[in-house]
Amino acid sequence: PTAALHFDEGVLAALEARGVKRASVTLHVGAGTFSPVKTENLAEHRMHREWYEVPAATQQAIAETKAQGARIIAVGTTTIRTLESWAKTGQASGDTEIFITPGFQFQVADLLVTNFHLPKSTLMMLVSAFAGYKHVMGLYRHAIEHSYRFFSYGDAMLLQRSP
Repeated sequence: PTAALHFDEGVLAALEARGVKRASVTLHVGAGTFSPVKTENLAEHRMHREWYEVPAATQQAIAETKAQGARIIAVGTTTIRTLESWAKTGQASGDTEIFITPGFQFQVADLLVTNFHLPKSTLMMLVSAFAGYKHVMGLYRHAIEHSYRFFSYGDAMLLQRSP
């Protein structure tokens, strides 16, 4: 939800004027989203359960956008988790414990707007899976060298899904 804080009414109006369409999803984010991974073996880490919903109108908008060859831009890692849970299960709503790590095969989003996340967090693993570990580490080095602000109320980045 905090990635959306970068979008005020002026930004949203400018995007709409350029033909960017919006659709919404719901994920009831738990505190576990921000918990660090405490196991050496990622397969041993257990994600907390969160409830999600992808409304029918959003499903239709995604299908139409993909059919037109246009791109899906997810705002926030919670949106990615929601969309990928829906894509994986085919269920428009339900509980998810999806843990996205490098090697994950993304099915929905092409681009991701997200904040700079804590090291060793599930969110850092998700963005590394999405855009590639080396690329993300390079972005973080650049952010540190140029005094970008990190975490929920910090700066954001736009990531393209790695092939």
